[in-house]
Amino acid sequence: MKYYAVRHGKKPGIYTTWADAKKQIDGYPKAMYKSFPTKKEAEDFVSGKIGYSKGTSKTKTSKLGTTASTKNNLKDYDIVVYTDGGSRNTGNVAGGHVRNSDKAAWAYLIQMGEHKAADSAGERGATNNKMEITALLSALKKLIEHNLQGQKIIFVLDSRYVLDAINKHWLDGWAKRGWTRTAGELVNKELWQEIYKLLPQFKNATFDWTKGHAANAGNIYVDELLNKTMDKM
Repeated sequence: MKYYAVRHGKKPGIYTTWADAKKQIDGYPKAMYKSFPTKKEAEDFVSGKIGYSKGTSKTKTSKLGTTASTKNNLKDYDIVVYTDGGSRNTGNVAGGHVRNSDKAAWAYLIQMGEHKAADSAGERGATNNKMEITALLSALKKLIEHNLQGQKIIFVLDSRYVLDAINKHWLDGWAKRGWTRTAGELVNKELWQEIYKLLPQFKNATFDWTKGHAANAGNIYVDELLNKTMDKM
């Protein structure tokens, strides 16, 4: 679950959906807002205990692709892909788990010059990690569907878990161990297996990290898209 903190807006406060927070900042001059994984951090931001870094304002994120926050120059790639996943985990407390009724969703955005393609879908009772993995898998399938896997592509994610599985070759290790972790069961094994089968087709792919919900317009776009999906569920 994410908490959307609005420090300067029509009605400052903490909101549990992006749609509600967005209402407070749309059209508000010099709005200040940010998302946090915990309510305590959100409260500290609204009260001023946590500082505000430039780049989270609406004017910085109004146009897709204007900001990046990655170590790579996006202009060097033929295609830029953003993926994201989220879960409104009402059991997100110490020892808590995702409940079957909790909303979850994934989204991707594919940019190739002036052409854009985006998609999103929701699921009840899914974890944040499952949605992050599903978002990437869905984008990979879409690119293959349009025979674009041979292009020079950069995938931009805010999930260290998904990126490490690829960049640190965890996938290779899991495959060698029969799709298990050294610590035991590999969660979402079937999804990882699908990704592992598809990745060899992407010979010119780069996987890069960006800070979530900060100054990256593409990342913010997919976050808003998946939250709209959950709002409709």
